[in-house]
Amino acid sequence: MAPVQNDISIRQISDCFHQLAGRPLYAPPGISDVYRWLHEEAPYAILAHNAEADPCFIYANNYALSCFKYSPDEILSVHSRLSASAQDRPQRAAMLEIVVRDGIVYNYSGPRVDKFGNSFMIYDGAVWQLRSAAGEIWGQAALFWTEKDRRPEWY
Repeated sequence: MAPVQNDISIRQISDCFHQLAGRPLYAPPGISDVYRWLHEEAPYAILAHNAEADPCFIYANNYALSCFKYSPDEILSVHSRLSASAQDRPQRAAMLEIVVRDGIVYNYSGPRVDKFGNSFMIYDGAVWQLRSAAGEIWGQAALFWTEKDRRPEWY
């Protein structure tokens, strides 16, 4: 499956995470192409949205697509606020404001909704600012798990 992106690469998203977190995105040791693995095989979701007033998704890895039930093309037209139900959007918006202030948030959990309105939980999320080398904010990215306590041994 081709990367789901809008001129955005998983490498750019990962580089921003590494800069803020001080470590790369989680991957098992010995992977020869970490970026391909993050897009195609990671057992957690990675998403990004742009910096518009009502941001749309600009990237989703395969795991994120399976969670939200959108096709690669569909997700690029989805406003990211629609990933949460109307009642959960204020909590999501408050968390995103903390990301703007602090650059990164860890341990975020909460309900989300897929394309069909079905609810699912996300756990242990990290959300971070996407910045250019010049410091210009071009979006925010997130990673999350869909199982509360189940992680690979390399995590």
